[in-house]
Amino acid sequence: MESGPAIFAGTAFALFGVALLVWTGARVLHRAPVAHGVNPATAATLTTIFGVVFLVLGVWCFSRL
Repeated sequence: MESGPAIFAGTAFALFGVALLVWTGARVLHRAPVAHGVNPATAATLTTIFGVVFLVLGVWCFSRL
């Protein structure tokens, strides 16, 4: 029974992390601002870091099954 919440959390974290990385990559490729009012390099770096953190957190949740 306890694997259900781990699967849900792992899926949510992994999907959000992948989506954030894809979105950031697309914005950087098109030279569009990642976040308005923020230095472009800082915004791209922070969103990439958080995307990787969420992806790793999702993988960690799946490893707990």
